[in-house]
Amino acid sequence: MERLLDALAILSLALFIIVLRSLRREHIRVEHSVSWLAASVALLALSRSRALLERLSAWLGLHDASEALIAIILVVFLGVFYRYSRIVSGLKDMNITLTQRLAILEHKLQRQHEETQDKS
Repeated sequence: MERLLDALAILSLALFIIVLRSLRREHIRVEHSVSWLAASVALLALSRSRALLERLSAWLGLHDASEALIAIILVVFLGVFYRYSRIVSGLKDMNITLTQRLAILEHKLQRQHEETQDKS
């Protein structure tokens, strides 16, 4: 179990560093990096606190702390993925609205162009 916790600590630190580097290079926006940074900090805290992990395992009714660890990792990343699904859905809706407004503007511009040609 200690190896698993050490590996999780290393991976969560790697995730934290990767997100910070991506943020610095502007590959990821600040508002999107918060979820990943929070997930990496939560996993790091969990990997460094065996007592907390055992309490969570008992509270969840699991026999082994590693089962609780896997379940919590799943929940953390499902939360992050759910957040991004909502962001993508919002972007899709905004894209549809933008496309509709552009079509309306093009139609108005075409009508205005036709009206000016008719007057000439």
